[in-house]
Amino acid sequence: MEMDGFVAFGPEAGPKFALRTGKEPSKSSHVAFQANDRATVDAFHVAALAAGGTDNGAAGIREHYHPTYYGAYVADPDGNNMEAVCHKPE
Repeated sequence: MEMDGFVAFGPEAGPKFALRTGKEPSKSSHVAFQANDRATVDAFHVAALAAGGTDNGAAGIREHYHPTYYGAYVADPDGNNMEAVCHKPE
């Protein structure tokens, strides 16, 4: 499905993998993976920082997406934004 600048793959009720789209070329990308729970999002953020990623948004609620959107963001050394997200309430 396509949604607000993204193409998402998986069941319509909850895509499992999403990529940012755009008409202009980009030197970086945004890749999002759906996690089964918030603890997994937290663990992703900790592990990615320990592996040399740069904090690009600590784990937490992102209400501007929806009330239970819980995500964390890390930039890799090339500037790509990696995200883990859980859509379930706690």
